[in-house]
This record gives sequence, structure tokens and C-alpha cells, in this order.
Amino acid sequence: MPAYDLQKAEDLKRTWTDRLVMAKADKPELKRFEGKVGRVVTVNWSGKALVDFSDGAWYDIPASEEYLTPLAPDDPNRAKYDPKANSAQAHPERKS
Repeated sequence: MPAYDLQKAEDLKRTWTDRLVMAKADKPELKRFEGKVGRVVTVNWSGKALVDFSDGAWYDIPASEEYLTPLAPDDPNRAKYDPKANSAQAHPERKS
């Protein structure tokens, strides 16, 4: 089992937590997130960002610009993220 670098984990957490991001769709494993904006909830000790794409689940994606694109404050894609949209609501709206 590899030794954890606590300082690196804390640095990743400080850098990525609460940032709006888009997954890089050129990675086959991230293709399903193409065009979606998510919020990094936290970064775990394995260096993976837990990303909420407002679909009721969190996804662990490496906290790296190789896998995630952080959105600038003036990026128009930020409007795609709806913090209230969540399929895990107590009483979700019915879809017709």
C-alpha cells in the first residue's frame, strides 16, 4: 500500500474544493460527462475529486487538469450548473 502524502492531499483539497469544473471528454471514461458542469465537493485521500453533476450522485475523478477543466468566474458554462437540480430529492418533480 502506498504511503499517503498528507501535504499533497491537503493542497489538492484547497485547490479543487468548491470549484465548478467540466470533465475532459477526450478521456473515454469521462465521455458520459461531456457538456456537463459539476462542483467539486471535496478531494479524498487518494487524490480524487468528488464531483457533483447535480444528478444525485458524486463521481470520483482524479483531481488534475489532465481530467478536469476548472471554469473561470466569467465562463458562460457556469450557467449550466444548477445547485438545486438533484435527482435525490425527497419529493422529486414528476416527469411527463
